[in-house]
Amino acid sequence: MDQKEQILHYHRVDGLSLREIARRTGVNRKTVTRYVRDYNDILAAVKRIRMAGFPQMKYLEELERDELPAEGRALLPEIETLDFVKQGRSIVMYGNPGTGKTHIAIGLGIRACMEGYSVFFTSVPRLLTLIREAKNEKSLKSLEIRFERYDLVICDELGYVGFDKESAEMLFNHLSLRTGKKATVITTNLPFTRWEEVLKDKVLCSALVDRLCHKSYLVNMTGTSYRIKETKKFLEQK
Repeated sequence: MDQKEQILHYHRVDGLSLREIARRTGVNRKTVTRYVRDYNDILAAVKRIRMAGFPQMKYLEELERDELPAEGRALLPEIETLDFVKQGRSIVMYGNPGTGKTHIAIGLGIRACMEGYSVFFTSVPRLLTLIREAKNEKSLKSLEIRFERYDLVICDELGYVGFDKESAEMLFNHLSLRTGKKATVITTNLPFTRWEEVLKDKVLCSALVDRLCHKSYLVNMTGTSYRIKETKKFLEQK
């Protein structure tokens, strides 16, 4: 067991104080503090990632950036700094499936977790289910408070399933809680001009688009599906 492992063993298993760890190992207290702090930071980040509810682990470093649609490729260096989270700005990525929207969203979420931000990932249909369940259990206010407090909320797959009027109102109300205050990332397969097809309410649709667009990054991710590209490459190699 090397020096660092010994220090972390005393901290994690034996629960010794930093002073006592320094005494037993002969390592100065400043170094012991740094090792323990770094270890605790990693544990906290892992917990935030687990609590965020990502469907899979996708990292920004894994993106094939040259394959991204032009707007996504151009904006990525700016948004991956996470300044938009600090500023409470939102991002709406729209375009056909398979162009990297969800990958970017998850990658941003994981990086935010690593940097100490609280993150919540959900598909839009799942969010509506959570709202309905909370309403039935009379715990809607508690859900609203949690939803509003997250540093970053990621709502994936807006547009894949249509809403009734009540669902559209619930979505509008929850997203409105964060408008202008906290960062939200939304991915959708539909441009704004077609959101009315899903929301079924012209007035509500206009209000939602207006709020989401305010001081937000609107990213056109329309392009050739990465999965289609990979399938073509595979077939050409056979």
